Amino acid sequence: MNHIKLIKSEQDHEQALARLMALMEMDPEPNSIESDEIDVLAVLIEKYEEEAFPIDMPNPIEAIKFRMDQQGLTNKDLVAYIGSAPKVSEVLNGKRNLSLNMIRRLSEGLGISADVLIRSPEQKNACESEIDWYAFPLSEMRKRGYFEGFNGSLLELKEYAAEQITAFLSSVSSGFNLKPALLRSSAHLRSNDKEVDPYALWAWQVRVLQKANEEKLPANYKQGTVNLEWMQKLVSLSWSAQGASLAVEFLNKHGIHLITEQHLPKTYLDGAVCVKSDGNPVIALTLRHDRLDSFWFSLMHELAHLALHLDGNETWYLDDLDALGGSEVEQEADALAQEALIPSDLWKKKCLIDAESVRVLSEELEISPCIVAGRARHETGNHSMFGSLFRDKVRQHF
Repeated sequence: MNHIKLIKSEQDHEQALARLMALMEMDPEPNSIESDEIDVLAVLIEKYEEEAFPIDMPNPIEAIKFRMDQQGLTNKDLVAYIGSAPKVSEVLNGKRNLSLNMIRRLSEGLGISADVLIRSPEQKNACESEIDWYAFPLSEMRKRGYFEGFNGSLLELKEYAAEQITAFLSSVSSGFNLKPALLRSSAHLRSNDKEVDPYALWAWQVRVLQKANEEKLPANYKQGTVNLEWMQKLVSLSWSAQGASLAVEFLNKHGIHLITEQHLPKTYLDGAVCVKSDGNPVIALTLRHDRLDSFWFSLMHELAHLALHLDGNETWYLDDLDALGGSEVEQEADALAQEALIPSDLWKKKCLIDAESVRVLSEELEISPCIVAGRARHETGNHSMFGSLFRDKVRQHF
């Protein structure tokens, strides 16, 4: 057997081909030295050619047209796979991208490999995923502009749901890690006995992270910043008519995002808190109840989770504050929130029987009277207390 070496250049390739041709003309006996040399050379030549002369995957449109020619199909025959005559024309003329649904139908119906038809990373990821794309609240997400750059109809969105949702989830680093299967173990969800829509919750969380990523904070969060004294300092801003707006600035200066995002149907959320991968906390409020006292309690409750329970990981606390009781963790957060708003020793001494007593206590604490009245209404269960007084709205500040 001649000396055989790896093929590293075009010259090596030509010499190997010449030697292979010479050996094949000899027509050697099986298992002979020459026959074994043929086998080795064939492997080396094939390996070199695969690396030096890679064969490009055919263009998806070319692949479809080739199969049409093979099977004698017309544009009309593709309607069953692509959806309508205009869509068939647009796809074949390169004016419309194939959706994952179209790819699956073409692959199954015409026998074209999905690998040939898939071109974008989003489609490849979506194809490999077992996510139920239609379980997301597509209509509401479209209405709120969750899909950047998409201006199509709801019908169009459903056709391209896999691609649009994949792009949406991929827009934040932990987007896919929030999937419903992980919610029960990686997040703490406080809610009533109502059935929560996990896909709506997932979409809301991603949207919150998108908004947080768009913000540039003036400082980074320092572990241990949030404690009772710090929370009380924040609550004192409620004494101002612009207290809610001032709270945003205060939190941002301490490396904390405050995001407002309306809850999606069947999520029943008031607020949530997590820590982003960069170490900065995100507090998200839905302002589901458009009341100043609800804003301040929700904010304090999420801050209490940050002070007591978040350890720097990307765990979420998701809260429906209408829910009664709750776990020990939630009761701890409630207690710290209440203490930050109105010290318990002072609260126990007061008897709020009229509007004047509310004003006196709020002036003593230098906090919004809405916080005082809200606490009284909540603890007595009498939500008509003080009539129309102390019911300031909060959404106008955001």
